[in-house]
Amino acid sequence: MTGSPLVLIEPYAHQGGGHHQRTLTALAAARPKSLVVAPAGMGEDLGPLARSGARLAAGPAGPAASLLLAAARAAERVSAAGQRAFASRSWPRGVRRFPHQVTLLARCLTEAACLRTARRLAPRAAAVVILSASEALHGAAALLGGVPHLRFVHEVVTTEDRPVRWLGRLARRGEKRVTVLCPTADVRDQVAARFPRLRGEVRPFAVDDGRRLADAERDSARAAFTIPTDARAVCLVGGWWPYKDIATVDAALARLTSPLHVLVCGTPLDNAVLDRWHRLPHVRLHTVPGPVADEVLRLVYAAADAALVARKPGVGKESGLVMDAVRLGVPLIVSAHDHELSARLTGQPWARLFPAEAPDALAESLDKLTAEAPARPGPTAPAVLDMHPAPEQAAFLTDTYTRLCRPLAKERC
Repeated sequence: MTGSPLVLIEPYAHQGGGHHQRTLTALAAARPKSLVVAPAGMGEDLGPLARSGARLAAGPAGPAASLLLAAARAAERVSAAGQRAFASRSWPRGVRRFPHQVTLLARCLTEAACLRTARRLAPRAAAVVILSASEALHGAAALLGGVPHLRFVHEVVTTEDRPVRWLGRLARRGEKRVTVLCPTADVRDQVAARFPRLRGEVRPFAVDDGRRLADAERDSARAAFTIPTDARAVCLVGGWWPYKDIATVDAALARLTSPLHVLVCGTPLDNAVLDRWHRLPHVRLHTVPGPVADEVLRLVYAAADAALVARKPGVGKESGLVMDAVRLGVPLIVSAHDHELSARLTGQPWARLFPAEAPDALAESLDKLTAEAPARPGPTAPAVLDMHPAPEQAAFLTDTYTRLCRPLAKERC
């Protein structure tokens, strides 16, 4: 399939920026004339994607795709109504989980609509990849979509309850037409425990686009945030979701003994916590509410001496923040929340680990920035995290898809 297009399906391309959209653009640029399927359109400037030469399908193509997407939208409305109606904890757990089961069905139908669109617009694709796939109904998506595909499952949030499991069993024969790509071994183990017959591999999702921060960008960023050259700064990027350990960061900042500039960028944020940080004697706070464009995010990273990543113990999904910092050349201060990630970072001069949920240890690491900033990750640092350049990732996807399709040759992959 040399010269055939790469089909990249991103159901969440309309949402705010992040490493998912950045990976989408990098992969599209790595394979000319790729087809990007974004059922709800793109939420950012289309310039980078347009310059890649990729085609964009921002809606369904063909009656089957249109019908499936309409059904998905109806299911989303039912799920939203159910979440409002059954929000109270007075309802039985099974009732409260029902709307989330409908969400799994809606995601499956959306994926199937995208696969039908890909089948119509790129019938001889080098690879068909769902970049942000649901953690359930894998076989059903393949059967309804009518085309084999690869699917990145980033985390397992909602498991299948009995009705959805029944649907999955009815579509089990479709699982042979799917390869699941998990960014970490922890996610792979969770998926394998629930779908033992499903073919799966571990493959980091983020790619190295080669756009490291330059010294001029760092100087400009410091000036933009009015951070003196001899001052120390850390950035805390991304929304404050439940798996983020903001409580430990909060306690650590209150224990600082040296001045520190803290750049906070993301959404959602907790304004009450930010107000408290504003009043701390050793903290100089700079807030950049998100979502923000990629160039603004680069400015935040460029102004920092290190990126701070704090997560709760046991969170084993890929950290886009860790990947972004390393590819940009920003040192890391990271909680030891994931044993696999910690093993990769231990001994690296550009990474400092602290025990998860240990504010005293984090405060000590932050205070040490004043005396000694860590080295910046070099061009070879992404390889430590098994992060590959976009052309290598595109080649891997093509090879993996060929292996998937070879036994299915009679079905005209």
